Amino acid sequence: MVLEAIKYTRGGLQVLDQLQLPHKTTYDEVKNSEDAWHSIHSMRVRGAPAIAIVAALGLAVELHHGDSDEDMKALVAEKLDYLVTSRPTAVNLGAAAAALKKVVQQAASSSSSSAASIKDAYIQAAEQMLKDDVADNQGIGRHGADWIANNTEAAKHGPVSILTHCNTGSLATAGYGTALGVIRSVHGAGQLKHAFCTETRPYNQGSRLTAFELVHDKIPATLITDSMAAALMRLKKDSENIAAVVVGADRVAANGDTANKIGTYALAIHARYHGVKFLVAAPRTTIDMATPNGEAIKIEERPGREMTTIKGPRVEGDNLDLENAAVTVNIAASGVGVWNPAFDVSLL
Repeated sequence: MVLEAIKYTRGGLQVLDQLQLPHKTTYDEVKNSEDAWHSIHSMRVRGAPAIAIVAALGLAVELHHGDSDEDMKALVAEKLDYLVTSRPTAVNLGAAAAALKKVVQQAASSSSSSAASIKDAYIQAAEQMLKDDVADNQGIGRHGADWIANNTEAAKHGPVSILTHCNTGSLATAGYGTALGVIRSVHGAGQLKHAFCTETRPYNQGSRLTAFELVHDKIPATLITDSMAAALMRLKKDSENIAAVVVGADRVAANGDTANKIGTYALAIHARYHGVKFLVAAPRTTIDMATPNGEAIKIEERPGREMTTIKGPRVEGDNLDLENAAVTVNIAASGVGVWNPAFDVSLL
């Protein structure tokens, strides 16, 4: 059973606090759009599909418990505009907001519309997004696994190895995952030799989250630093039968340029040089036809402290001290400048 990052029943939403993984499993209760905004902005929830789902459902919970006498159409539009500001690079969030606004507008235009009927239309649409995301991810996994089996040289020689970057699993989506969903599908078909995951500095989504999912699912896996990827492809491509690099996406421009976690661009270059297939696994909602190319994608820059500090539990001998609060330590020279873009763009 895959990890569950989003727990929802009508009127209630709990989101796994991914900042505490892999050491503690803690769920935050999201009661309204403000809670959802802070969960997304603080990166307690992350991953383009999960961000959109949490935003949609956070508002659904708020509406469920709210006053039905308000101007529901205006209220929903205002709240959705606010939620989009939490992570502007992830197109799924903006696309979900636009789709939900359209649902509300259609409900409001009905001759029998009321605040209650508009609210119910929104809640049903948000819940359907949750169901659709899981189904889409499973479809992506199957399609990606079939593509690797039929289009890579490595697949002709037996079980294959796959390298992935950042976290694109059930922790980044409503369930199953996109790029990690491909790995799950290959593994489920008995065709996976090994999974390699990068640590994904500076936020370590690979070492904290992807590694956590792989261990949880008992998928054979090895963690590498981001800077080891090229050496892995050169030294172990044949011995490990590496077939592909599979990554997710936060935004795909109309021409196919792809924005994803910083470091993806380097992996694309390494893969091309070493003759390894490079796959982007993403749902249709990640494609932004209004953005012509990668040059038009706004790249979010994160606080410098994400690079200069690191947080985790103390190590006592060979054991982790999980009883006491995690500690934050400095790992950089004081006073040094920091440039910390969250994403980069791989050009088609």
